Amino acid sequence: MRRPAPFPYPSPPISPHDGDTEGGIRATFATPPEQPPSLSAVAEKRLGITLEGNLRLNQILGTGAYGVVYLAVDAETGDCYAAKCLEKFSADGTPLGLRAIAHQREEIRLHSLASAHPNVTSLHKILDYPDCTYVILDYYPEGDLFRNITELRRYVGNDELCKKVFVQVLDAVEYCHGLGIYHRDLKPENILVSDDGDTLKLADFGLATCDSESNEYGCGSMTYMSPECLVTCPSGCDPYYKCGPHDVWSLGIVLINLTCGRNPWKEALPKDRAYRKFTQRRGFLKTILPLTDEFNDILSDVFNPDPELRITIPKLRARIMECARFTVPAAEIASLPSSAPHTPS
Repeated sequence: MRRPAPFPYPSPPISPHDGDTEGGIRATFATPPEQPPSLSAVAEKRLGITLEGNLRLNQILGTGAYGVVYLAVDAETGDCYAAKCLEKFSADGTPLGLRAIAHQREEIRLHSLASAHPNVTSLHKILDYPDCTYVILDYYPEGDLFRNITELRRYVGNDELCKKVFVQVLDAVEYCHGLGIYHRDLKPENILVSDDGDTLKLADFGLATCDSESNEYGCGSMTYMSPECLVTCPSGCDPYYKCGPHDVWSLGIVLINLTCGRNPWKEALPKDRAYRKFTQRRGFLKTILPLTDEFNDILSDVFNPDPELRITIPKLRARIMECARFTVPAAEIASLPSSAPHTPS
């Protein structure tokens, strides 16, 4: 049975264009692309095989553009792992090019460097086979943050828990930045959950880079992209965006997901009415989300459209730790006349 909404008002306008009718919480998050049927068939054929004599592929945990993630069980110990299969062939059977293979190797290298942090998924070993490369990772049966927000409803309305786990993500991303690694795809689907929701682990370094500046525009999931990443710089500007401030922007969207169970907009572009309203009025987010004044001020600094002026992770961490409350409880909203957030015109 669907649980009641945590706050007593309709979903805010995620992308308030004509024809947007979906109001459910799941509709506010980006979902991964479906796997081509031919690749899914290949993935199913691998079920039951044993890797290196003791890791048996028992179940498909997920699929994506990269390939498949399997549940791998150690036949000797019974320990469970996630085996991420990086395909060496495309869906039509042709070998991947040298650039794609190099990209996979870079993903493995960067993840391996970052995995020393306690809030980054541990990378145990790499198994190279003719058809694919298996990356053996910790298995998290509680799933990703997306599931824990939308299905389990663990975080919305629980400000203390949100603070506890979001700081973990901040620390993981700051650690990566200290190593010169920029994730570029921060979103709930790429954050795993353990310890009954008390611990978060950063995952999926498929779009990570060691370049502090990038000209790969449109990299990641649209809702989580910074405005400078969404639009190529006009003629005369430097043809790149800075990856550090871009990650900070994405973290801000994740924080709203955690605390409110919603996205503030679909894309950070003027054509998106909600985002346009935000750029015009500092207090706009409070009209569609149950934010305290203090939290609204923090988000205004996170979502500064100028990446040079955007808040840094250390300063954001300090502000988060000092914030008494992120959201206004439903009872307080209901007690205030005409206080319910409304859809902007």
